[in-house]
Amino acid sequence: MARQLENPFYYLDNFESVLNWVEQRYADILHSHELDFVRQYQLVPKASRALLARMVMRKGVLFRQSRLSYSEIGCADQALAPLVQAGWVDLTPQLQLSQLFQVFTKSELLCAFRSHGLSAAMSKAQLQAQLAAMPQYAHEPIAALSDWWNDASDAVVELLIMPLCERFRLMFFGNLRQDWSEFVLTDLGLLRYETVSFGDSCRAMSRRQDIDDYLHVHSCVQRLQEGQAAEEVMACVPAQPYENPWMERRRAKLLFRIGQACERSQAWESALQAYKASSHAQARLRSLRVLERSMRYEPALQGVEAALSEPINDAEAQQLVRMRPRLRRKLGMPVPALPRVKPPASFTLQAEPDNAAQSVEELARRHLHGADTPAYYVENTLVNALFALLCWEALFQPLPGAFFHPFQRGPADLHEPDFVLRRQRLFDACLMQLDSGQYRDTIQSNFLAKNGCQCSFMHWPALSAELLEHALHCIPAQHLKKWFLRMLDDIPGNRSGFPDLIQFRPADQSYRMVEVKGPGDRLQDNQSRWLDFFAGHDMPVEVCLVRWIHSS
Repeated sequence: MARQLENPFYYLDNFESVLNWVEQRYADILHSHELDFVRQYQLVPKASRALLARMVMRKGVLFRQSRLSYSEIGCADQALAPLVQAGWVDLTPQLQLSQLFQVFTKSELLCAFRSHGLSAAMSKAQLQAQLAAMPQYAHEPIAALSDWWNDASDAVVELLIMPLCERFRLMFFGNLRQDWSEFVLTDLGLLRYETVSFGDSCRAMSRRQDIDDYLHVHSCVQRLQEGQAAEEVMACVPAQPYENPWMERRRAKLLFRIGQACERSQAWESALQAYKASSHAQARLRSLRVLERSMRYEPALQGVEAALSEPINDAEAQQLVRMRPRLRRKLGMPVPALPRVKPPASFTLQAEPDNAAQSVEELARRHLHGADTPAYYVENTLVNALFALLCWEALFQPLPGAFFHPFQRGPADLHEPDFVLRRQRLFDACLMQLDSGQYRDTIQSNFLAKNGCQCSFMHWPALSAELLEHALHCIPAQHLKKWFLRMLDDIPGNRSGFPDLIQFRPADQSYRMVEVKGPGDRLQDNQSRWLDFFAGHDMPVEVCLVRWIHSS
């Protein structure tokens, strides 16, 4: 916290660094009113700039004036005046009833509407619902605070430039998932990012249209999440694919979500329309499931047969193989016998019901753990970490379109179809170390040098020096190589599904992976695929079935 206190205007520096970044890198696609804002902002007194930054970084756009009090800024009224004059803040905003309930407390609202016969025993939500049902408020009137409550003890101000600042935030981060807290957490040392060299010309979006398209898709996603009818949202999605592949993936994901929403409401035709318009990796499979669920078995089977000739990935192939015999039965067709799949090796752990408060994974880990056989709960964290520590250079290579701001946990093109191809030489060099033994030094060196650094594949709290030492000592290099190659073959699909536990036998340099399942649990599809992979390559893995001991 010391660094924050040393500079009370730390947040202002952060806000202005974003404005400078955007002006420097996006000047050619900024509109005149956006450039005017940046230049006019620089002429406003420091206290006013600071108050504006405070408001931008807070939640919402409505603020009680009494709560705009900051010691480093001083008098809020004086700081507000230039912002009002510039048209960035409104001192007398028009408010809806719902907005009053956002900014005032229950006791204040009871005072404001004391003549309406409201009961103090009611919750805030119940008070709002009762008022909204009254004839005078049925049409959602909008009025100034003084018209709602003529003797209000506080004023409400509205920030008018939030859409503009959100656009700047999007230009800086390349997404609306990250926010201003990234700066603060980094300043406090709570987050650390890899330093990647990229030029002044690097930016998340190359055209103005990309920004507009992103905001449009984001708005559609929000409306879908807020419960708007999926068919209504779909009507707002562009019918033609975007030229920008990055934006097209966002459009495809939105259409996939719309298809899922339509499926839930059994709007089969709309679901099919959404899935067929989407290039999402799971869209083809879901469209076939819709055909099956709507009892159109013949076209569903034809689609399954066609897809099986060229499945998109292992996950799709797994589902298609399951669907084919089911559809053939429904059509009265013969079902060829499928090859018998050998179940994974398993053992049963009997446990007292009193231990049910603990997770079954922890029960199994304690059962397996010993001085000579240390066991750890790792799930997906260990293999992903070993992969990242070995391939750190490839992951953080500053290729065009991969890095464009200092707060990235990984390359922006991580899930692009050509992600590995663009870095093939680098990945080959990293994986070649598994043949020479150099990989141990690289992984250990990066563990020390990069510890705590944000990375898409790393969960640092799960990786200790002791666990890493056991893993490098006990897991054969060729097993690591096979795991990493499979991950690179389909990063989104194959970076998860690893067994819960790993048990080491340092004395004979061996290990065993263990997937833990409690009563009623079953293997997930991605877990089954990894178990099949382990079995196919003679890698030690078992399933632990936890069962409760029932007293007679």
